[in-house]
Formats: sequence, structure tokens, C-alpha cells
Amino acid sequence: MRVADKVAIVTGGGAGIGAALAAALAAAGAKVVVSDLDEPAALAVADTINAEHPGATVGVGADAADTAQISGLIELAQRRFGPVDLYFANAGVVGAPGLDVADDDWDRALDVNLRAHIRAARLLVPQWIERGGGYFISTASAAGLLTQIGSATYSVSKHAAVGFAEWLSVTYGDQGVRVSCLCPMGVNTKLLYEGQDSGTELGATATRAVVSAGEVLEPADVADIVLTAVAAEEFLILPHPQVLDMYRHKGADYDRWLRGIRRYQSSLRENH
Repeated sequence: MRVADKVAIVTGGGAGIGAALAAALAAAGAKVVVSDLDEPAALAVADTINAEHPGATVGVGADAADTAQISGLIELAQRRFGPVDLYFANAGVVGAPGLDVADDDWDRALDVNLRAHIRAARLLVPQWIERGGGYFISTASAAGLLTQIGSATYSVSKHAAVGFAEWLSVTYGDQGVRVSCLCPMGVNTKLLYEGQDSGTELGATATRAVVSAGEVLEPADVADIVLTAVAAEEFLILPHPQVLDMYRHKGADYDRWLRGIRRYQSSLRENH
């Protein structure tokens, strides 16, 4: 899909990958609703983009996991720019490391990293089928294909996000609904360093695992890769190509792969 003249919503757009996606979309000629739980951040991103591309964006504070607020984003986009063509379900949370995580933390991770996608799709997919097309882009993680050392909530919810994106493509792909799933490793965002800042050894190990696994990319580079993949309507978007080899190794011999990940985790702890 060509994004020029299309209308997009980007959640988690106040910083990081979301802000970079909004900027790249506007530069490519799209109209963008920039949404973030942090409203001042969303407004600041929109103002920065509009300074270069006047009238291309509008910023708004919203909870990407709340159905009523997602509906409000869709209505805002329709009112300002027209029907929504692309939805970037990009908002995400990491979650505390370890097994002793409260149910409320599990609920938050599942709400933001998974149910937010489901709730948006419920609202948009029927519209897209009626209109003959639309595009849902899910930001998951390499952790959704592999695993996450440290945070069970992140690993499990991102696996679920990949699974939902797959299901969405299988179920509605023949009715004009395009789906992509973004699965990066390390990207230079605040989210990357939350484990390091958690004050726990397991959290710090989680951050070291991601940083040492491959190049830490800049959000703008990831956004460019995403738009190239959207133009080609590719499902799996891997800014770090080595993730595909890791995924193949996992599938080829699951037990061997698990032993290797345990050794890798141990080495990270021993070296720090």
C-alpha cells in the first residue's frame, strides 16, 4: 500500500518508534493522528511534524487499550482527515521482571500489548471490509518470535500479539485487510532501558541481553524499514534480519535452542 494521501493513526506516538513512524508517514504524504497516553508528548510530536509538513498531523492524548478512546481516535481522524486507512498499534509496555509479578501488572501488559490490538481491530476491520481495504500494523517484538530474558509479561504478551496478527491476516486477508507485524530487537528508545533501570539483576540482565544480541537501531531507521515493508505489503517486518535465522534455529531444534538461551542468560550474569 502506498501511504501518500492515506489517513493513519499511530498509538504510542509520543516518542520512540511511534514518533518516528508518524514523522515518516507525514513525510511520505499521509495524514496522521499521533496518539499517546502522555498527551503533551503527542502534541509536541505533532507540532514538530506540522512545522515541516503543515496540517499533516494532529496530536491527542489517549489510552490505546481503552475501546471508547480508540473509537474517539477513529472519529477524530475521520473528522479531521477522512476514513482511517492504516492503524499502527504501536503502544507497548515492558513489565516487571521475574515470576513474582502482580496480576495487575499482567493485566496491564496484556491490555496494552495485546488487547489494544484486538479492540482496535474490532472497530476497524468491519469498516475496512465494507470499504474494500485497510492496513493493520502491529508492533510486537523479536521477543514475540523468540523470547525475552527477564520479563515474562513482555514475552508472553508479545507472543500473543504476533499470534493475533497472524490470525487477523489469515482470517481477513482475502477481504482486503492487510496486516504487518513489526518484530525488532534493540531500538534506541526509553523502553529498551527500562529493565536496566528496574533496580533488579534480572531486569538489568534483560536489557543486556537485547543490547548485546545485535545492533541497537535508531527509531527513524526502523520507521523507514516499516514503510518499505508496508509498500510491499509484507507480513513479518524484521529490522534485525538475524532474527529470522534465530527463529529458524528455534523451530529446527527447540530443546537445543532452549539450552542455548539458558547458556546465554548465564553468560550475561557471569560477565556483570
